[in-house]
Amino acid sequence: MTISADTEYDSGTAAATSSAPFVEGVADFYESLLVPILFEPYALELATIAERLKPTSVLEVAAGTGALTRALRARLDPAAEIVATDLSQAMIDVGAPTLTMSRTHWMHADAQDLPFAPQMFDLVVCQFGVMFFPDKPKAYGEAARVLRSGGHFLFATWDSIAANDFARCVDECLANLFPFDPPDFLRRLPYSYFEPRSIKAQVSSAGFDAVSCDRVELTSIAAAHDVAAAFCLGSPLRAEIERLAPGRIGEIVDTVAEQVESRHGVRPCGGMSALVVAGRIS
Repeated sequence: MTISADTEYDSGTAAATSSAPFVEGVADFYESLLVPILFEPYALELATIAERLKPTSVLEVAAGTGALTRALRARLDPAAEIVATDLSQAMIDVGAPTLTMSRTHWMHADAQDLPFAPQMFDLVVCQFGVMFFPDKPKAYGEAARVLRSGGHFLFATWDSIAANDFARCVDECLANLFPFDPPDFLRRLPYSYFEPRSIKAQVSSAGFDAVSCDRVELTSIAAAHDVAAAFCLGSPLRAEIERLAPGRIGEIVDTVAEQVESRHGVRPCGGMSALVVAGRIS
């Protein structure tokens, strides 16, 4: 199936929509499908690193629906305070009910303009959110501001789309379906921030010492249709598809699922690659 050039499409509107916050319907699919496929495996990795730092107060920015929040709560000392924040209230509304333990708090907040006093936290952590920050140096500066001396900043960002099997497969399939205006959300945002030297320079310039950037490769196993639905329904990619092919999202998901199955099998195993970045405030 190919979408012809006659399909009505406003590229400017689609570009604006695709960078909008995760809305309510998307947030539900994000939590039920995208989280177990992509985010839970890395949440365990980051929570293990965080546990070694022994923080007593943690701020999570761009927490989404709480994949990392739940992993942190399971691994950290029960006495540790965790404040999970996100810019999208829809994401918080889906995530907050999944974790209501004491010393765990949810707040609406912008990582680039944090509503906290200086030196409030031992650890600021973010899983796959920094790619969406329009002003990354400002967000890194805010993380430095709210950290106590000796505190740590820890985050994960996706490696290139070429190094992530499921994302690459979905992206290439959609490019074939929409050859005249391929949806570019995946390449433009989540899989766009992966140059170690540049990342380390930006984090260092915000005041962090001993900045490290390590590549972590994991695998994910999921049903082919779940992979297609996760990306096409559980992310802002959905808005791009719906503007290109109004009323045909179900058909698009089925077609993408067929391509995932053709390449990787009915229950495919996909390689994932991300960069885990850490820095310390003196």
